[in-house]
Parts: sequence; structure tokens; C-alpha cells
Amino acid sequence: MRYMFLTSGAENGLIPPQRMIDAIEDLTTQETAAGRMLARGGLMPTALGGARIESRRGKLKLTDGPFAETKEVLGGFAIFEFATREEALAAARSFMELHHEHWPEWEGVCEMRPMFGFGATSAAVAE
Repeated sequence: MRYMFLTSGAENGLIPPQRMIDAIEDLTTQETAAGRMLARGGLMPTALGGARIESRRGKLKLTDGPFAETKEVLGGFAIFEFATREEALAAARSFMELHHEHWPEWEGVCEMRPMFGFGATSAAVAE
């Protein structure tokens, strides 16, 4: 099943240290070579062209970044193919351990979500 990992944290201007970037690149190389990582990307700060379009009460509202009222913003994503949920959980934990080891001052979340499509059935989603 395909899973998307979404990382989020405070948008406080911290730039990842080079050792963190290197660790992510090493992980990407390993996971891509193993056929598990299908896509990934880091997101620029919301002040650099970010925008939100909300749908509320039948109307659309556009808000340009940065989003001062937001405590956490998305920082990146990755899409993986794993045989089991347990494999996906182990990979997400390993990814967060990289942050803990190489960028301990960063505080954030990695949300792991199974994806619709790509062979997922409604029965698999309901489990």
C-alpha cells in the first residue's frame, strides 16, 4: 500500500543543518534504490509564495503567506510503497529518529497516511 508521510512544524525560520540534509539524502538514496520511496519534496517557507484557498459557507477565501495565525505548517512530504502498515510505521519512526539525531532543536510531527487509489480498495481503507 502507498503511504504519504507529511512533516510539519513551527515556521520559525530555522534552516536544517547540513548534517540533517545529508542524512535525508542518504535515506532517499537507500529507499529509492530499494523501490520503496516513490516521491519526496521539501516545502519552501509560506512567505515565499505560499497561499491558502479556503472553502467556508459556500465562499472561497484567499490568504497569502506567511500564515501568522498558524502554529505549524507543512514542511515536506514523501510517498512510499510498503507491504504492511508495520513497515510504514518503522520507516516513519526511523525518519523522525534522523531529526532527533541530526537536528535535535527541531520540533515537529511526521503524519503517516495511507493513500487512496494505487490499488487500495474501500475495504482496505476501512480496516
